[in-house]
Amino acid sequence: MTQIVDYASLQSAVTEYLARDQDTTPIARIPTFIQLAEAKFNRQLFVRQMEQRATALVDLGFSEPEFLSLPADFQSMRRVRLSSVAGKPCLSFKSGTQLDEYRFGISDVAGQPRYFTVFGDEIELAPTPDAAYTVEMVYRRSIPPLATNDPNWLLTLAPDLYLYGALLESAPYMKEDGRIQTWGLGFSSALNELNNLGLTSTFNAGPMTVHVSGQVI
Repeated sequence: MTQIVDYASLQSAVTEYLARDQDTTPIARIPTFIQLAEAKFNRQLFVRQMEQRATALVDLGFSEPEFLSLPADFQSMRRVRLSSVAGKPCLSFKSGTQLDEYRFGISDVAGQPRYFTVFGDEIELAPTPDAAYTVEMVYRRSIPPLATNDPNWLLTLAPDLYLYGALLESAPYMKEDGRIQTWGLGFSSALNELNNLGLTSTFNAGPMTVHVSGQVI
């Protein structure tokens, strides 16, 4: 049995499990099966390795300094703060409509940003920045695709997830409906175990305290 350590060995393992090493048509589709599995990972996997920190500098020379580009691998925002300001204050999220109403209410006077919103591939700050602030973002990132990042952190952490994910995507194409349940169980098991590991690795880092009416128990 092939040991899965990189993109090529993953494809070899999928070929072995499909038992179609003489059938060139499904073998040629294996990269597509892996690509489809990765799309599913990005929608269903939630582990700490998917969290990334990035910084951006407000450009006062830009005609709209309140807009900053999001990282190319951005999926969803976790936290935004001004890392160049004492205390590194966090910004609060507002919807686009709420941000427009806020701007109108303060006559769009420039100042230290307090709020943000996300749309498209940009983040918008309000008030419009009055200085070249450094904005720190903690966000959920996409998994680096194996086709261009070989190997990536997920293959190293969970080769079984990749294997069963690709096999599950292969079954409808190969019209092997009987295999969907088999590959699906393997995929779901690996996915759930990883998500549970993500929860425990995040929340078991220290003792939990419960705050009630200002008291710590």
